[in-house]
Amino acid sequence: MTTTFWNAERPWRGVMVATALPLRKDLSIDYGAYAEHVHWLIENGCDGVVPNGSLGEYQTLTAEERARVVRTAVEAAGDGARVMPGVSAYGSAEARRWAEQAAEAGCGSVLLLPPNAYRADEAAVRAHYAEVARAGLPVVAYNNPIDTKVDLAPPLLAQLHSGGSVVAVKEFTGDVRRAYEIAELAPGLDLLIGADDVLLELAIAGAVGWIAGYPNAFPATCSELYRRAVAGDLETALPLYRSLHPLLRWDSKTEFVQAIKASMDIVGRHGGPTRPPRSPLTGQTEAAVLAATEKAVAEGRH
Repeated sequence: MTTTFWNAERPWRGVMVATALPLRKDLSIDYGAYAEHVHWLIENGCDGVVPNGSLGEYQTLTAEERARVVRTAVEAAGDGARVMPGVSAYGSAEARRWAEQAAEAGCGSVLLLPPNAYRADEAAVRAHYAEVARAGLPVVAYNNPIDTKVDLAPPLLAQLHSGGSVVAVKEFTGDVRRAYEIAELAPGLDLLIGADDVLLELAIAGAVGWIAGYPNAFPATCSELYRRAVAGDLETALPLYRSLHPLLRWDSKTEFVQAIKASMDIVGRHGGPTRPPRSPLTGQTEAAVLAATEKAVAEGRH
């Protein structure tokens, strides 16, 4: 298997980090810390960043904050093509406006959930993606039926791709069997790993990118794991994957934002607090994240 490296023609490929957003104690955004974080991720082997995703707490941001986060990411990345903002919104028109803002900022692609204000049918989903695609940037679909209650199943993804609305899918269901059906029904659609704890399984199945959470704390190690996995180097990838999995599985849990930010704080990065309604980790959950992070540090992960 050939390793896929990032390039400007397909900027959604490679290790695209869903960036956590550094907040101060008063819950205001530390844009300087965010810019430094974006630069640090790319310097440590990641290919690009995904601001304003769920990990970036986009639902709690004002419109002004959300737009400034994108502009900050573009400037810090040094190449706007490396930035894939989340543009999800309750309405298709609002999502398109965020895609247009991303295009104006110089971004290379956008990440879009299906309609999430209600359980949309297939016709509504197709119309939603077509509307946002009119902004002119490549659209990566985000399949997260756990939260949205709308499933972008392989046959529907094939329709979205054949209609020119999406170029790739961030697959978050955890059902690795879907990778093979997607390849059969939409061979030109790029499969991106959407959950950290199925990285190896989806890499083996043909994924060409990873929209990732835990590189926020361990970018160099996670990037090495991804590249070994997509190259088919299981002798190296599997032991590394096993050692990181106690951390990676937190990406699929309800507390994923707090967990990843806690790990960032432990390794000396600026994670900081989360905005309500997310609350700080406590008890056994906090202890488990702390133990897994300290174990990774002790093993030389970085």
